[in-house]
Amino acid sequence: MDASQSSDKSGVMGDASDNTYLRDAVMTASPEQLQLMLYDGAIRYARQARDAIEAKDFETSYDRLTKAQNIILEMSHGLNHEVNPTLCKQVAAIYDFLFRKLVDANLYRDVSAIDDSLKVLAIERDTWQMLVDKIAKAREANSAMEALDNAPAEDIQARGFSVEG
Repeated sequence: MDASQSSDKSGVMGDASDNTYLRDAVMTASPEQLQLMLYDGAIRYARQARDAIEAKDFETSYDRLTKAQNIILEMSHGLNHEVNPTLCKQVAAIYDFLFRKLVDANLYRDVSAIDDSLKVLAIERDTWQMLVDKIAKAREANSAMEALDNAPAEDIQARGFSVEG
């Protein structure tokens, strides 16, 4: 193995540069971007498991479904029920559904259970993406307002604005 390659715990080879990129992406991501990454991971592993079941590669399907299940568990454990108990209860029910479908898929090698979970994961991911986009726009608007608030009065007047009421 050369310096540009590394091995994860499962022995799967990958580029060290890929691992560095992923580590940097995770370390610099906002909490909402991290959540989106978790959805992406769960979807990726579920799809890989589906392909593995169809190829009768049950060891790989087990591994990928277990990884997807673990991601769902992490998201479930990350819910803060103190902030909004009603919403968290509803989201927890979705995570419970997803987890049960993935377990069923693993136990029974059931592609349709994976398909059910993928449909829900896609909806949840798309919803989360809309939230990420909305937060990004709000942050941009706040940054623009802060820049305007911190600009010298002469600079604001030069742009055609008046600071007088």
